[in-house]
Amino acid sequence: MILSKNLDKIKPSATLTINAKAKLLKSQGHKVYNLAAGEPDFPTPTAIREAGKKALEDNYTRYTAASGIPELKKAVAKKFSDENGIGCSAEEVTITNGGKQALYNTFLAITNPGDEIIIPLPYWVSYTAQIRLCGCLPVFVDTDSFTVTAELLKEKITPKTKAIIINSPSNPSGAVIPESELRKIAELALEHDLFIISDEVYEKIIYDEKHFSLASISEEVREKTITVNALSKTYSMTGLRLGYCTANKEIIRRMNKIQGQTTSNACSIVQKMALKALDVPEEEITSMVEEFRKRRDFVLSKLEEMGLPCHRPEGAFYVFPSIERTGMDSVEFCEKLLDSKRIAVIPGEAFGCPKNIRISYATSMMEIEAGLEKIQEFLRETR
Repeated sequence: MILSKNLDKIKPSATLTINAKAKLLKSQGHKVYNLAAGEPDFPTPTAIREAGKKALEDNYTRYTAASGIPELKKAVAKKFSDENGIGCSAEEVTITNGGKQALYNTFLAITNPGDEIIIPLPYWVSYTAQIRLCGCLPVFVDTDSFTVTAELLKEKITPKTKAIIINSPSNPSGAVIPESELRKIAELALEHDLFIISDEVYEKIIYDEKHFSLASISEEVREKTITVNALSKTYSMTGLRLGYCTANKEIIRRMNKIQGQTTSNACSIVQKMALKALDVPEEEITSMVEEFRKRRDFVLSKLEEMGLPCHRPEGAFYVFPSIERTGMDSVEFCEKLLDSKRIAVIPGEAFGCPKNIRISYATSMMEIEAGLEKIQEFLRETR
């Protein structure tokens, strides 16, 4: 029996695989320190949960338009305009089942088989899989301290290039691209008539810089940019799967067509919760970010003690240290660490960097302290 050859190019998600193994060990009675999960340990804000309860009580359980309920699209358009400087209408917004679906719908909407999409290293794990599922080719570009530049991108542009992916703040490195560089990247994209896919899921988890949305540069840039976001990280709503994006009307129309023939609408109840999320006071988010900052600084100090070089994250809630001095590649390192010390971290191989590992500090300080102590033990034992 001949099955899909396209799927043979796709590897399972490394983050989900490690998390699944960690949960299995935990279910077997082992104490597992999970520093792998990319989800905040904070509860979903009360007002958002109450909105979900009310939607259930109101029996708001029917289909909605595939692109989302009108009041949510209008609220998202206002959010983009007020917070990001991206002027758009509700017709230029679509609501998706998580940011991941927004990205996949984008690739399907703008590419043809054989197109190339440039991705800076390190990259979020699902970009490459989704691009290959569309019959396209991911083209990787090196970065300077995990920050991509227009000059580096320029070297990778060919007649087949269709788009550039920008992820700032970055998963897995936490790097933030300066506004000055984003402007140069926008100029480069316009010069070569390329789309820009701007993944801004971590926009509010940023420590020192002010977030800058590339699509706010000009109307011309906005027309060529697809800005993707989600509620997952900012509002601790990872399992509720609510993403959203804005682009020009023709791209959004195509994305809506795809969604109408695949998953249909995002969960009706979660859409009502999303409306409330967009009204959550900024102070609730700020307090969470400040806690992440404390954890980040602690993790960096411990990594320095261990002799593991690490870029200082400017956003998100991950560190991405080098393990090159151990002589192991990241897959071997992570498997041995989980088997011997019951510590779950993600191999950098999944992000295109086999000499790094991703450690999440989106968990309690107690878990972080204990987990890092175990990593230090592991390093001593494997010298």
